[in-house]
Amino acid sequence: MTEAKTPGPGPLAGVRVVELAGIGPGPFAAMLLADLGADVVRVDRPGGPGLAIDPAHDVTNRNKRSVIVDLKAPDGPARVLDLAARADILIEGYRPGVAERLGVGPEECHARNPRLVYGRMTGWGQQGPLADRAGHDIAYIALTGTLGMLGDPDRPPAVPANLLGDFAGGSLYLVVGVLAALNHARATGTGQVVDAAIVDGTAHLSALIHGMLAAGAWQDRRGANLLDGGCPYYGTYETADGRHMAVGALEPQFYDEFLRLLGIEDQPSARTDVTRWPDLREQVAARFKSRTREEWTAVFEGSDACVAPVLSLREAPHHPHLAARGTFTDHGGITQPAPAPRFSATPAAVRTGPALPGQDTAEVARDWDVPRLLPTAPGPQHPRRSDHPQRKASS
Repeated sequence: MTEAKTPGPGPLAGVRVVELAGIGPGPFAAMLLADLGADVVRVDRPGGPGLAIDPAHDVTNRNKRSVIVDLKAPDGPARVLDLAARADILIEGYRPGVAERLGVGPEECHARNPRLVYGRMTGWGQQGPLADRAGHDIAYIALTGTLGMLGDPDRPPAVPANLLGDFAGGSLYLVVGVLAALNHARATGTGQVVDAAIVDGTAHLSALIHGMLAAGAWQDRRGANLLDGGCPYYGTYETADGRHMAVGALEPQFYDEFLRLLGIEDQPSARTDVTRWPDLREQVAARFKSRTREEWTAVFEGSDACVAPVLSLREAPHHPHLAARGTFTDHGGITQPAPAPRFSATPAAVRTGPALPGQDTAEVARDWDVPRLLPTAPGPQHPRRSDHPQRKASS
């Protein structure tokens, strides 16, 4: 784990992003853009969106600035449109039609700024029978078939937090979409709407599996396949101390090394003979139960057996490899993942901590030349801090 250093501008320096405050995948997508150097202004609503953690600890709002705008106030939409007129990208995560009813939909924004990329983050998408329905990550990934792939065959599907749907199928696809549309806008002068639906992105993530299914190389049930825990040399095993080791010894040479270090006699035919997998699994499980996680980690250290200890969230930042790479960083007293990926010429960094709602109003009004942002009377503005160690906008 490393202490954050003085940051550079990042590869998206000069790109202006307006984020209409929400929770989950929208803020995470905007954080990715902010991490890469974009000037992200988060438009928080009075009172916050709910379901948010303490703003001072919500790292998905790091590297951003925050203003407070009440979109239901008479001048609220005009203040957001002033920002949109000066932005390259706008991100919103409302249900379909809500932004339009609030007066900040694509038509209103493009009337002020034809080059704007308007990114829409939803679970179900802008069209379809479920478009207007409420939902959360778990329901979105359930319909795509991906949730049904996860977990043991004799137990309910395993829930992958909100990483697979919200952040992988949602945020990452929204970021790819808005950056692709930004490239187009800069080449043509014409912006567009990016409809990023979690159901679409999560389904897209399973492209390889659908190909294997069509080829007869994947069974449409849990725990019966090479990559879903059905294979005895690709999965997790409990150790003597109740912890776990992860095994991914797919290739023959890695498989042989795995068996050798584990202390199981050579079984080359068991690698491809699925009828022998249950017996091999029992042998592997028994061996792992004979020693602690720390002992097995030492056994496999430095080998190509593709075996690793399963670490907790608090343990991970201290692993020697991740520490050496600076995969995690400490900023403002919060240990958090460092920006990714890495750039040789324009490195990204954690420049500021979570933006507190409304604390940057005067600064943004000046920098973006939007005087209408300034309140006519004192409002709930948070005091500014020189290094922003606790900055955050509610999610």
